[in-house]
This record gives sequence, C-alpha cells and structure tokens, in this order.
Amino acid sequence: MSDVVVTMPLSFRYGELKGLEAWASEGDAAGDPDSGDIYCFSVGGMKPNIQPGERVYVVHNRRLIGYAPLLELEALNDRGTYWGLYRGGNAVAVTVEWAIPGFQGWRYRWWDSADERPFPGWRQCGQTKLPLFTKEQP
Repeated sequence: MSDVVVTMPLSFRYGELKGLEAWASEGDAAGDPDSGDIYCFSVGGMKPNIQPGERVYVVHNRRLIGYAPLLELEALNDRGTYWGLYRGGNAVAVTVEWAIPGFQGWRYRWWDSADERPFPGWRQCGQTKLPLFTKEQP
C-alpha cells in the first residue's frame, strides 16, 4: 500500500473558523454520517504514488488524528507540482503514541498500522494539551 500522510495547518481557515474546528466543519469528519459530498486536500510536491481506496492520513498539532480513503488524485496545475487528494465520507479517527512534527507537502506512512489506536477525542487536540507520549517515533 502507498498510504500518504499530510499535515493540516494550524492556520487553516473556513469562514470565521480556524484550525481543527474549521477543518471539521467542512463536513464528513470522522464520526459524521457520509453526506455524499467530496472534499479536496491540496498538497505541493511530486505526484504521490497512491491509488483510490488507499488512505490519506491527517496530522494536526503534532498528533495523528485519522485517515480517509482516497477517492481520486488530480493534478491541480500544468507543471505537476500541486495535487488534489479527494475524499468523501468514511473517515476514521486513529492516532499513534508519539508526536509527529508538521511538514509541508506529503509523506508516505512510515509506521505499522498495528501501532494505530482509536482516537475518539480527536476534536480536542486543537484546544487542549496533548497527553504524554509513551513511545519514540519509529
């Protein structure tokens, strides 16, 4: 599999909302019913080797908050340096027990999926201190 990881900027805005609250308000966040709408997360860099059905993981505030299945990958410019990662519903809230520093663009998932655990409190990671981590990042 070629799952990718992206970072949702702390400065993300949607209307008057900012950060994780803004991102979740767009719709179809983990735990929400599938509305049938499609959403795009845009990233710069080389074309990711990812296929529909593979996972797009999202990091916010140094914490993995979950993933959504990729529906489509599309070039957003003529140079092939800006990409749209399209998703619908069915997002899943998961995390790992170590911090993930933010980065621009995208990366391939570097941890084993067995390290993931459910993350029901994902919406609070933008407003509260993170719990202490128990592992080192692989």
